[in-house]
Amino acid sequence: MFEFHKDRALYFQHQTLNTTRYVIPFIEAATPLKPGCRVLEVGSGEGGVLKAFVDRGCYGVGVELEEPKVNVARAMMADDIAAGRAQFFVKNIYDTDVLSELGGPFDLIVLKDVIEHIYDQEKCLALLKTFLKPGGSIYFGFPPWQMPFGGHQQILHSKFLSKLPYFHLLPMPLYVGILKAFGERPKGLIEIKETGISIERFERITRRTGYRITNKKHYLINPIYEFKFKLKPREQYPIISKIPYLRDFVTTCVYYLITPRA
Repeated sequence: MFEFHKDRALYFQHQTLNTTRYVIPFIEAATPLKPGCRVLEVGSGEGGVLKAFVDRGCYGVGVELEEPKVNVARAMMADDIAAGRAQFFVKNIYDTDVLSELGGPFDLIVLKDVIEHIYDQEKCLALLKTFLKPGGSIYFGFPPWQMPFGGHQQILHSKFLSKLPYFHLLPMPLYVGILKAFGERPKGLIEIKETGISIERFERITRRTGYRITNKKHYLINPIYEFKFKLKPREQYPIISKIPYLRDFVTTCVYYLITPRA
């Protein structure tokens, strides 16, 4: 586990800066963010991502399962909440009514490092379509499952395992055995292994649920690594991005913007 995983204020700042410098420009390359547009973040965590949109003049709503994270978000964005620029809810998105609880549909929905944690991702995409205004879009940023640290092993307490690439791809019994041997609690990591998503699967379920891709970008070096590890972001080589399956193993992050087909 790295220090930024423990320092929630620093993590909040990293998320806000990353969103401002990379996520918002990516979105605006396809659709501009107008003042007052409604933005929903699913899995909003401590609110760092949503903060960047609120600072751009958007109205932000965060939905998050873990109450301690929501408490941090409410503290970090207390001024925005008091001014009526943001709200946070401890909710499961599958049990949320967009009209009665969230105030109506949204211009933009954001899932940053979230889709790879959700069970039944196809069901999720179908549901989110009903949360959008006409012409609305959904942004996804996630690490392909097969990438070197797609198992989120960087959060482990073991310094050796936290820096060991690809071992999350081992068969489940062997993977769990290694985690236990190093004193780790495997439950959360097992869930990530069960829900991890590849580039191919993501593109396939977007088509099946009636979306079209309006922008996409694959990264060899994830932009968030600039803040975490002082590494310069680098887009994936175009030829690699075009090779199915191989690209998943050497692409550390992908950005997608999708919108429902007419």
